[in-house]
Amino acid sequence: MMALLLRLLLLIALVIIVYTAVQYFKNPKRKLEMAHSKKYFYFLDDIKNVRKNFLITYKGVMFEGEKYLGSTSTSFDVVSISIWVLDREALQGLQRKDFEFMEKEIHSNYPEAELIWKSPIKEFINKSEP
Repeated sequence: MMALLLRLLLLIALVIIVYTAVQYFKNPKRKLEMAHSKKYFYFLDDIKNVRKNFLITYKGVMFEGEKYLGSTSTSFDVVSISIWVLDREALQGLQRKDFEFMEKEIHSNYPEAELIWKSPIKEFINKSEP
């Protein structure tokens, strides 16, 4: 009887460990941090929650975006997004094409949204427009 109880407890412990490991590897915040440290692109967003800001990491730079809900001609949707950088010094080396790539990725989720870059990115984009 004691051996059966011990086996049951070991099985429960194993299930808990496997479940915890799966949750750890599926965690989007961990994926964001890993992409940030490896300088990959990652877009962390809860599309269904308009009030929750999104985070983008690209080439080692972390950006945050705030979504604003409004009405379009057919529905209520995200109509405006303000985006800013969390660490200005990390912007060194980014080019206009990098911001165009991020805009394309954001528009794939929010096609109706107008993107408003905050300073100093706004000045850079306005200065480098042809």
